Amino acid sequence: MPALASHRKPRTRTGMAGLRANSPAVGFTTAALASVTLLSTQSANAAPTEPKPSVEEVQKKVDDLYRQAGTATEKYNKAKESTDEKRREVDQLLDDAAKRTDKLNESRRTLGNYAAAQYRTGAVTPTAALLLADSPQAYFDQTQLMDRMTDRQRTVIDDYETQRAAAAKQRAEATKSLESLTDSQKALRTSKQEVQAKLSEARSLLSKLTAEEKARLAAIEREKEEVARRKAEAKAKEEAKARADAEAERKRREQAQQPGGDSGTGTGTGTGTSDGAYAAKADKVLSFARSQMGKPYVWGATGPSSYDCSGLTQAAWKAAGVDLPRTTWDQVKVGKRIATKDLLPGDLVFFYDDISHVGIYIGDGKMIHAPKPGANVREESIYYMPIYGSVRPA
Repeated sequence: MPALASHRKPRTRTGMAGLRANSPAVGFTTAALASVTLLSTQSANAAPTEPKPSVEEVQKKVDDLYRQAGTATEKYNKAKESTDEKRREVDQLLDDAAKRTDKLNESRRTLGNYAAAQYRTGAVTPTAALLLADSPQAYFDQTQLMDRMTDRQRTVIDDYETQRAAAAKQRAEATKSLESLTDSQKALRTSKQEVQAKLSEARSLLSKLTAEEKARLAAIEREKEEVARRKAEAKAKEEAKARADAEAERKRREQAQQPGGDSGTGTGTGTGTSDGAYAAKADKVLSFARSQMGKPYVWGATGPSSYDCSGLTQAAWKAAGVDLPRTTWDQVKVGKRIATKDLLPGDLVFFYDDISHVGIYIGDGKMIHAPKPGANVREESIYYMPIYGSVRPA
C-alpha cells in the first residue's frame, strides 16, 4: 500500500535569520536605528549653546547700551545743530545771490540803454552836430551832456563788473555750503541710525527676561538707587552745615560792625552781589525744570512736550535768559568749572567719561534731569551715575 503524504505544516523558524529583508518590522527597526545614529552624530557635531546671561550681566549691558545711546544722541544733536546752521547759511547765500543777480541785471539793462543811445547818435560827426544844432550854445550844451554821460557809462561799467564778480563769488560760496549741508545731513542720518540700533538692542535684551528675572532686575535698580540716595543724604548734611556756618559768620560780622564792636570785616562765605544775581537766575531755572517733571525723555527733543538731557538743561537756562549750546559737549565748556563739594542750585552736573549726560543741580545732592528712554523727567541723586564734572553757566 502506498505511503500516505504527511499533512502536518512545516515548522516556522522564528530566529532573526528567518525574517525577510523586506519585512515591515525590519524596515521600522532599521529606520529607528538610523535616526538614532543620525541624531547622535548631529548632537556631537552641534556647536555648544551659549549660556544665558545673568540678570546682573543683562543689567550692565542695558545700562551700557543706554549710555551709548546717550552718546549717539549727543552726536545727533550736534549734527542737527550743524545741519540747521548750514541750512540757514545756504538760504542766506541764495537770497543774497538772488539780490545780487537783480543788481547785475539792472546794470546790464543800463549798459544796454547806453549802447543803444550810442548806436543812434554815433554816426553824427561833431561838425554835422554843430550844423544841425538849433544854435551854437545848444551844441555846446549837448556836447557837455555827452561827456558827463560818458563818465556815467564808465561808472556803470565798473559797477557791472563789480556785481558780476560778487555774484560769481556768492554762487561759489553757496555751492560749497550746499556740499557742507549734504555732509551734515549724512552725519545726522548716521547718528539717528546709531541711536535707534542701541535702543533696539536694549529693548531686545529686556524683552527676553522672564517675570522673575525682571523682578530681580528691578531689585538691582532699587539697590543702586539706595546707594545713591545715601550719598546724597550725606552731601545734604554737609551743605546744611556749610549754610549754618555761613549764617553764623554773617551774624558775627554784623555784631562786629556795631558800635563798640570789632571793626574787622571778616572773610566769611556769605552771598555777595554776584552770588545773589546767580541765585535769582537759578530760581528761574529750577522753577522751569520742576514744571517739566513727568514729561517723557525722547532723544533729540528740546521741548515743550518732551526732552533729552541737554535739551532740558538748555530750555531751563533759556527761561532765565541764558542761551546754552545744544550738546553736553559744548555746555560743559560754558561758564565756570565747579567742584562737586561747591555745587549750588542751578549748576550743571555732567556724567560719564564721554560727557554723554547732564542734569540740573537742585541742592542736597540731588538733580532734575531727563534720564533715558522709557523714563520721565524726575529728581534723582547726582551719585546715581559717575560724575564727570560740573559748571556754573552764568
